[in-house]
Formats: sequence, C-alpha cells, structure tokens
Amino acid sequence: MSETNTSPEKKYIRKEREALIGVDSKRPQARKGMGGPRGVVTEKSDNFGGAWKRMISYAKPQMPATIVAMTCAVIGTIISLIGPKQIQKITDLITQGITGSIDLSAVTATCTFLLILYGISWVMNFTQHFIMATVAPTISNRMRTDITAKTNRMPLRYFDATPFGDILSRITNDIDTIERTLNLSIAQLITSIALFLGSVLMMFITNYILAFTAIGASLIGFILMSVIMKRSQLHFNRQQRHLGAINGHVEEIYAGHNIVKAYNYEKDSKEEFSRINRHLRDSAFKSTTLSGVMQPLMTFIGNLGFVAVFLVGAILVKDEIITYGVIIEFTIYVRLFTQPLQQLAQSFSSMQSTAAAAERVFEYLDEEELADESKKTRTLDTVRGDVRFDHVRFGYNPDRTIIKDFSVDIKAGQKVAIVGPTGAGKTTIVNLLMRFYELNSGRIYIDGVPIDELTRENVHDLFCMVLQDTWLFEGTVRENLVYSKEGVTDEQLERATRAVGIHHFIHTLPKGYDTVLDDKASLSAGQKQQLTIARAMIENAPLLILDEATSSVDTRTERIIQKAMDGLTEGRTSFVIAHRLSTIKNSDLILVLKDGDIIGSGTHEELLAEGGFYADLYNSQFEQSA
Repeated sequence: MSETNTSPEKKYIRKEREALIGVDSKRPQARKGMGGPRGVVTEKSDNFGGAWKRMISYAKPQMPATIVAMTCAVIGTIISLIGPKQIQKITDLITQGITGSIDLSAVTATCTFLLILYGISWVMNFTQHFIMATVAPTISNRMRTDITAKTNRMPLRYFDATPFGDILSRITNDIDTIERTLNLSIAQLITSIALFLGSVLMMFITNYILAFTAIGASLIGFILMSVIMKRSQLHFNRQQRHLGAINGHVEEIYAGHNIVKAYNYEKDSKEEFSRINRHLRDSAFKSTTLSGVMQPLMTFIGNLGFVAVFLVGAILVKDEIITYGVIIEFTIYVRLFTQPLQQLAQSFSSMQSTAAAAERVFEYLDEEELADESKKTRTLDTVRGDVRFDHVRFGYNPDRTIIKDFSVDIKAGQKVAIVGPTGAGKTTIVNLLMRFYELNSGRIYIDGVPIDELTRENVHDLFCMVLQDTWLFEGTVRENLVYSKEGVTDEQLERATRAVGIHHFIHTLPKGYDTVLDDKASLSAGQKQQLTIARAMIENAPLLILDEATSSVDTRTERIIQKAMDGLTEGRTSFVIAHRLSTIKNSDLILVLKDGDIIGSGTHEELLAEGGFYADLYNSQFEQSA
C-alpha cells in the first residue's frame, strides 16, 4: 500500500500548496538546525557539554536507579582494586619460600579471600548492568513517546519544510544511539573513572616513585585524547545530520518510486543520493578515524607505562627499596590504570555521537508548537451547519498572500462546490476551515461561533473528509473503515460498503472484513477510494468535505459513489472541491475562485446564464469531453 504511514492532513494540502507556492516548496526550507538544499548540512557549533547537561536533566526521573547502578559499579571497582594487594602477598610468600618452605596455609587463605573479593565485585557489576539495561530502554521509550506527542502538537508548516525521513531518523537512529550509550558507555565511563582514580591512589600508597613513573608515561595520552575529542565532535554532529538527510532522500524516492521510473529520473536520483552519501561517508570517516585513533594510542601509552615501571622497578629492587611482589602488584595496577584510559577513549567516542544525536532529538522537542488550547472550554456538540467566512486573509508564506479577502455565508444543509483553476486556493479554504492553519486576519464561524474559540479537536470532530489522495494504514478492512470511531456495528459497516459498491469485493477477500490490508493486498486506486468514502459515511459527522473524491474511479463506479454521496450530503453542510464540473451541477451554491478571490457565486444555471469565467470553464470541459 503506497499510502501507508502517510499523514492524511499532509497529503491533503500538497496539491494546492505545490501550485500556490511552487513545486520547490517541497524541498526543506531554511529553519533552525536545517539549512540550505537537501544534502547540505548547516554548520552547528560543538555543544557536547550542553547536550549532556540536557540529557541529565531529561533523565531525572531515572536518576535514583542510575545512582544505585553507579554506586554498585564503584563498589565493584573498589573491591577489585584490593585484589593486587593480595596478589603481592601471595608473590612475597612464594618468593620467601624459594629459600625455605612455602606457607601453603597462608597462600590458601589469601587466595580464598581474593576469590571472595572477586565474587562480590562480579555481583556488584552484574547489578549495575541489570539496572542500566532497565533504565536505558525506559528513557528511550519516554523519548519516543515525547516525540510522538510533540508531533501531534506541531503545526503543519513544520512538516511542509522538513523531510519525513529526517524526522524518522531522529525517532529511530538518534534515539537508538542514545539508548546504546546509556546502556553501555555511561556505566563503562563511571567504572573507568573509579578504576582510574582508585588505581592511582593504590599506586601512590604502594610506591610513589613507581606511581609518578606510570602517570608521567601516561600523561601524554590525556593531552592527545582531549585534542582529538575536540576535533572529532564536529564530525560526529555532521554525521548525524547527514544521516537524517539521506533518510529523507531515500524516503522521498521510494515513496515516489513510480514517478521516478516514469520520468527516467533514476540517474539524477542516484547522483543526488551519491552526493548526500558522499557527505555522510566523509563525516563518518573523519569521526570514526579520529575516535579510532584514541584506543591504539591509549594501548601504546599503556605499554609505555609497563616498560617504564619495569625499568624503574628493577632499579628499586636492586637497591632493596621494594620487593618482587611490589613489582607484580604494580604491573597489575598499571594495567588497571591504562585499561580505563582505553575504555574512556571508547566511552567518549560513544558519548560524542550521543551528544550529536541528543542535540537533534531535543532540537525537535524544542520546535515551536501550536498554541496551547487547554484553557478553552467552549465546544460545539450539536451543530446545525451554518458556516461563515468573514474577510479571511491567509498565506502559507508571510510574504505571499493567497486568500486575499474571502467572505461568504453558507446556510445549514447546503451543498457548496468550490471550483476554479489550479492554484486558485480551493483546498486552502478547506484547510483553514479545518484549522490546519491559522488565519492571517479575519474569522471563520460555525453556527455563529468563531472556530478559533474552539479547540482543534472539537473542530475536527465536526467534519468527515474524503480526499483525492486515499489513505489506508496496515490493518484489517474493518479497522480502516471504523478508524477512530467507537461502537460501529456490522450492519453499519455493511450499509456503508454497499452504498459505495465495495461490499461484494470485500467478501471476495480471504477473510472478508478481517483481511489485513498490507503490501500483499491488491487494491486498485478506485477500491481504496471507495473504502475512504465508506469511512466518511461511517463517521457521520455534521459537516462533510469532498476533495475530488471520485477522481480515481471509473464512470460506472463514479455513478454509484455519486449516488451514495448524494445521500451522504443530504441534510448536512458539504464542501465539494471538483475539477469535473459535471459532478457538481446539483450543488446549492457554487463558489468560483481565482487568485484567492471569489469571482462568482450561485447555482450552476445562474452561473451559466451570467456567462463569464465559470461558463467558459464549463463549456471548455464540455467541448473536451465531446
């Protein structure tokens, strides 16, 4: 199903918007965090600290569990740091026994104590991993929930200017990156810091000369790591943004695959993909290369520390300042000291990528929302259907007004047809009536109540819609027909599907009304349209919008649907957008739009008698059909 997972409101405004503000309006416009043409990413500053500060604030509800996990990690690490001291004792006992007898009981007792220490350390580390494995999905679940709720509060203007793929990338790739880091890298970071500080302390307690030797050899690693981190963060930011751009391009090309093939656009789309992919490859290569340098660098520094400790330790043993056991103990501490340096390098690489991902997620969550309507208490429950447009002005862009001064009174129960050339503003009028967009000036009234005093949900409840672009989701036929309406009976379903001529076809499906509509279900464009019309009949709202509802069906089916829609429009105020004027001849009122203004109104016969634009438009269609 080609239209699956596409917002009906989004598709509803495309046709008129493309004509009114140009085909290029589908490209993302410059806005916060997204600038320039697709594939070119706006430069953003390094905001590693700010992104993580926001992440910590966001994860505050999970902080108690996180603190417990981190405490377990620190305790486990501290216990493991006691181990080398016991190994030193064992080494000294064995060394002393070389010239005499080995005290096996003392060795056994020390080994048993060491085993208990490592067992407790394992329990602490397991507890820490178990807690973080619970906390990380909880935070990612909350993020996805917040983004979904945010999407419902966003104005349609945002989606006009932003590729769907970029939004999907934030919900999937970016949040997956955050979850992965919270689950693994944060715990590793805390453990590494505790292990690093603890090993330094134990080294100084054991022998300060060897401690200074090991730290001095490793100091260069810290300096290089900080330089590399600063340079690589910018490339991580670019990588996440180019990933969003390529997802947007892929989603667009696959959604319009038939058009790409029909217009032989394969070569151009491939070149565009290659250009975006090249940007992604370059940023990924630079970020991965720079972060990848850190681990081998830390390994080299660690090995350098081993060499320095053995060299200085040999001199101290020769001078009888320390024993062989101290050297063995110290080599373990050096390993524990350099190991967290390598882990810190890995953790910081992951945290850099996560900072870039979190910045994109929070950027979306910070986008401007629709005005808060929680304080609105006025509602329309019982509707007659009177509609009035009072000097309405509107433009999708501030510098271009489309609807200039639109005023009309529509009586309850009237069937109103809106006609005019492409780009006249027909669908825009309906968009404003549904409050998909807010007016620049003027007001719209339903039963004398300004719709801006009602909540958007209340306004939407007053309408049922049939769009030119059909929209069905992956679910059963029954679920698609019922959609969000509750308490629909089988009799109501059958009555609606019989009325639009689709009942027999549904019964030919494997499971009838319980057949799942997915990519395997073969439905024609006309059959999809029949289902959406049946959905509107089941919704049974007091106001009706029909936007080229029969454009995808054959003539015989159109007559069946037209008869069903005549029954559907009876007794309710209806707005019909049509290009085929023969389908709206029986309308109570026809509004003729041109360039955002009403240039004629009346019944079909009255407008033909007047001559002018409508008569010319109708006669031209008649001549073409003849």
